[in-house]
Amino acid sequence: MEPERGERLRFADIEIDCAAYEIRKAGALCAVEPQVFDLILYLARRPDQLVTKDDLIAGVWGGRIVSDAALSSRIKSARRVLGDDGQQQRLIRTVHGRGIRFVGEVEPAPAQRRDGRAASVGDLRQEIRFCTSADGTRIAYASVGSGPVLVKAGNWLTHLDYDWESPVWRHWIRDLAADFTLIRYDQRGNGLSDWDAADLSLDAQLGDLKAVLDAVGQARVALLGVSQGCAIGAAFAARYPDRISRLALYGGYARGWARRGDQATLAKRQALLTLIAHGWGQDNPAFRQIFSTLFMPGGSPDQIQWYNELQRRTASPANARRISEAFGGLDIRDLLAEIQAPALILHARGDQAVPFAEGRLLAAGIPGAHFVPLEGDNHLLLEDEPTWPRFLGELRSFLSATAG
Repeated sequence: MEPERGERLRFADIEIDCAAYEIRKAGALCAVEPQVFDLILYLARRPDQLVTKDDLIAGVWGGRIVSDAALSSRIKSARRVLGDDGQQQRLIRTVHGRGIRFVGEVEPAPAQRRDGRAASVGDLRQEIRFCTSADGTRIAYASVGSGPVLVKAGNWLTHLDYDWESPVWRHWIRDLAADFTLIRYDQRGNGLSDWDAADLSLDAQLGDLKAVLDAVGQARVALLGVSQGCAIGAAFAARYPDRISRLALYGGYARGWARRGDQATLAKRQALLTLIAHGWGQDNPAFRQIFSTLFMPGGSPDQIQWYNELQRRTASPANARRISEAFGGLDIRDLLAEIQAPALILHARGDQAVPFAEGRLLAAGIPGAHFVPLEGDNHLLLEDEPTWPRFLGELRSFLSATAG
């Protein structure tokens, strides 16, 4: 069941944001499994209607076989999310022998933020297209928003469509698109770009970024790098100085984990590669959760759950390992001195995925770079942490001097 973009429903003290795949109770975000979310949304769209088991199987499970026990478990979970139970039946009422009925008074919910910007990515529209890199690899890219062009370099595990729904990435899209025409693309080997790319080298990655810039018709742009995208962005700015007007890098590094001379880190990363090989594609997210908590130690259960699923949807186990190995062996320190564009480097002090010292090393190698330490432990900045507004303010101030 696919929610309609921008649809928001409200009943009792509950609000459902379909674009964000969120349910809030009295303003607080509820942890909810995707299938339970679909069940609640299905019922809320049919207030006062009798819904049979067959209706649920067709509408929520797409006609797949579902046991009575599994169905009862999901209904129980839905009641728990909504603050209901089988005794009160305040919102979900059982009609014995026939089905269930949603008895809440449902109305559309407003979608306004206090600052007047889009409340969610559901208020925006992105266009996904494809271009071809020099070696024939198809790269998916998307454009959203208006204003000066800001291109985000590809990084570890993105998915142009799924990121749109995710509490891990949607605030990046929403808030950046409020000020810029944001161009994003999926790195080769993951997301909507070709998964069967044989070459994951730095040269190939730079070719992908160049292909995207050529496809969108931009000769010179402001460039944002996040995590792995920092190395790509910095190397691109060094190789193609006439195409980058300003360079902003967050949570990045100039040398990968295999090039840092830290034996403890090397051993840990090798262990993680083994976990990728054996557990990445499994339905049980236990293996992937190790990466989720590494990248977002301060994430909520809902955010961790979404990032677990993002990893599974974004890349195969083989590609996840190949990408990690390729960037682990990267070292662009010799290119940093060639960067001519004004550069802003931001890094969280407690970043557990990329050490703070690597951010300082990156900034020190770029002539005239401005380095901004950020408070926090998350490698991926989350919407509800105090560091997010600080990051946005620094980025907007830095980019305000460029018109792309």
